[in-house]
Amino acid sequence: MIKATNIHKHYGDLHVLKGVDLEIRSGEIVTIVGKSGAGKSTLLHILGTLDTADEGAVTIDGIDILSLKKDDLARFRNRHIGFVFQFHHLLPEFTALENVSMPALIHGTAEADARKRAKELLDYLGLSERLQHKPGQLSGGEQQRVAVARALMNQPAVIFADEPSGNLDSQSSQDLHQLLFQLRKDFNQTFLIVTHNKELAQMSDRTLEMKDGVIVRDEG
Repeated sequence: MIKATNIHKHYGDLHVLKGVDLEIRSGEIVTIVGKSGAGKSTLLHILGTLDTADEGAVTIDGIDILSLKKDDLARFRNRHIGFVFQFHHLLPEFTALENVSMPALIHGTAEADARKRAKELLDYLGLSERLQHKPGQLSGGEQQRVAVARALMNQPAVIFADEPSGNLDSQSSQDLHQLLFQLRKDFNQTFLIVTHNKELAQMSDRTLEMKDGVIVRDEG
């Protein structure tokens, strides 16, 4: 599903990633752990096409993403990749249904079809009573479930998550973790998750530990 080879990244004189190699299989839930500054989020952003590597190769579903031009890369990201961040990044002026519909509308899906799938996803995630609520009217856990629905909208090959439960209370965190595994069970969804949450790391199929810009442990 995902293969990264010899990924290097510099920010000025700072060498953040120092030759990272990894492979993720379809349907796996893999967590990346390590201290702040180890390079976890930088790696996730490069794999998710939000940043570019200075050196190395990344393929997702057999596509060499580092060779894609800007517009092609944006289309690939919209169609094949979903994102869930610590802060949900929902658009405050739009309802839950409208926020979830957005990736499909950007893709060119007809509005009626986009709204239908968005409603199905929100129903699946237990938010059928919250379709017309704006983010400010939702709890933290509900906001994050809306963000998960949005990530699933275009049936992505992989969802990249950066501290998805980092801004939630312990019960909402547990609920979100269970949801991720239910999505894998129901849809064979692949996840790569940066986390400081030990419980989530222990639940995952594999844990990659990063230190000083390299992967120092791969357990599963």
